[in-house]
Amino acid sequence: MHPLTYFSSPRHGLTYFLFLTVAVFGLATVRAAEPTPPEGFRAIFNGRDLSGWYGLNPHSGAKLTGEAKAANLAQQRSEFADYWTVEDGELVNDGRGPYATTEEEFGDIELLLEYKTVAGADSGIYLRGTPQVQIWDWNQVFNPERPTRKPHLGSGGLFNNTPGTPGRDPLVLADRPFGEWNAFRIRQVGDLTWVWLNDQLVVDGAVMENYWDRDQPLPARGPIMLQTHGGEIRWRNLFVRELESE
Repeated sequence: MHPLTYFSSPRHGLTYFLFLTVAVFGLATVRAAEPTPPEGFRAIFNGRDLSGWYGLNPHSGAKLTGEAKAANLAQQRSEFADYWTVEDGELVNDGRGPYATTEEEFGDIELLLEYKTVAGADSGIYLRGTPQVQIWDWNQVFNPERPTRKPHLGSGGLFNNTPGTPGRDPLVLADRPFGEWNAFRIRQVGDLTWVWLNDQLVVDGAVMENYWDRDQPLPARGPIMLQTHGGEIRWRNLFVRELESE
């Protein structure tokens, strides 16, 4: 039967419409399926909504106290969903607003996640509420007037460590081109951090400094935070494995 003859039949047209409806619904169901973590890991983002996360930029309220601080924190929580959405199982931010912060706090962990960003964006992953495993636009040209800022070396370094210390800059450039997903594996034990980006070791057991008080070690526990700054970034397949038993 010729395709035009098939579609010209009302009965067959209805059948085709129902087939498309089922197919599209089925595709949506697949996309909305919960992420499947590797053995030993669990998902901290369910791929459907913002459950388990809230908005917090710790820098904006760091110098506030009392009622002013409480009001700032409440505002960030209330506007979280204005800037963060879920699309096809991905956690999406437009480059503005508070950081996505886990309600849960973590100690020693192994963290897996994937991200995709755009030119000009600047992001990172806070461990125990402390900045950060850096994400750069690695196409930026080194500016000698800002010698400690080296985006051209790539992502994954502990950017908020003291310049010149181990781990601040990545060991190798491992970023993929824009439009492709990048995969992090991050291991945090005490104040030591290992980072693999796209299966390449970029930080090898370096001390992660306590940005908030460099005379103190990292807090024993704290939230995971996904920083947003300067451009769209997408996250997916966020899985964690707690290492206390080891």
